[in-house]
Parts: sequence; C-alpha cells; structure tokens
Amino acid sequence: MTIDHSVVEAVEAHPPLARFTRMQEGTAEDWKVIGADFMQFTSRLPDRVMAHLKLLDGDYGGFPIDRLTHSLQTATRAAKAGRDDEYVACALLHDIGDTLGSFNHPDVAAAILKPFVSEQNHWIVEKHGIFQGYYFFHYLGLDRDMREQFRGHRWFDAAAEFCSEYDAPAFDPKGETWSLAEFEPLLRRVFASPKQSIYKPIGKS
Repeated sequence: MTIDHSVVEAVEAHPPLARFTRMQEGTAEDWKVIGADFMQFTSRLPDRVMAHLKLLDGDYGGFPIDRLTHSLQTATRAAKAGRDDEYVACALLHDIGDTLGSFNHPDVAAAILKPFVSEQNHWIVEKHGIFQGYYFFHYLGLDRDMREQFRGHRWFDAAAEFCSEYDAPAFDPKGETWSLAEFEPLLRRVFASPKQSIYKPIGKS
C-alpha cells in the first residue's frame, strides 16, 4: 500500500474541528476547540476592520471625496483636536457600514464598535446619521430637525459636536488626511480587549 504523504500532511496541518453535526450534541471538548479558535479569530479583528474600510476606497457616491478619504479625514480632524483613541476610532469607523448597510449604516458601525467603546461614544456613532441630516435632509424632502427628537438627551450636544466639528467638514479634497496605516496602531489598541461582551463567564458581571 502506497501512502500519499501530501494527504497526510494536509490532514495534520488542518486545525482540530468540533465533531457535532447538531449543536445539541456538542461536548465540552468540542467547545474547547471552538473557544480556542474564537480567541485566534477575534485577535485578527483589527485586520478585518481595516480590510473592510479599504472597500470604501474609490467609492464617491457623488461626494467630493471618496468614502475612505472622508473617514480618514474625519478621524484626522478628531486626532488633531486631541481626542482620545476611542473617539478617533469612532470617527474613523463611523461610515464603515456604507457598503452593506446602505439604509442604516450608523447601526453597522455602532454594532462593530459597541464592545470596545463607552456608551456615549457608541450613542454618538449610532445616532450620527440623524444628527448629520441637519445639514442636508431639507434638500431631500426630509425634516432637517429630525435630531430634535433627542433634544434633552445627555449626549445630544456631544453628537451634534461630532457632526459639526469632525464629520460635516470632512469632505475637502485638499483637507489634511492621514493614511490608514497611521491609524493602525490606534485601532489595534482600541480593539485589543472588549469593555463589554455578551460572552461572560458564569458568575461574572
């Protein structure tokens, strides 16, 4: 009998996998395998985030600059204003949902950022679409004051400031725009460890 060593090597190189075909049949050993893989997978989240940001490159949508440049310019303005890493990361990712969440892009960005940022920063990202609408909704037959539904909210002014100081002015073809590579260390710091997660060990709050 001749052994195909290439097949043997391929099998040996393949990482271990859970053995169940129905989740109801999973064992502790299966979930040990999955848990180990999950840790590796989540460690590469910053790489996937940056790869997805790059999908915005060259996508103008009729704007004076493409969506990646707008994202970078928004983050650049926040960084130059002395905002902390978390805030700058929010500025960088606020429109990352444009590709798959064309009708609700703030929700996509907010979902990605939620485990890693404060409640305030998460709220700003989640609501920025409505607050940004103050500058153009009336040209589209919408109510520019839609943001008024949140008047009195403790973070109303913070969301308005995000749009007026960082998001709304970041459409300048000649505006200072740092590269994605310059923001990479910051993104890796922010995504290094979640502040909150639905996956919590039993007995821990």
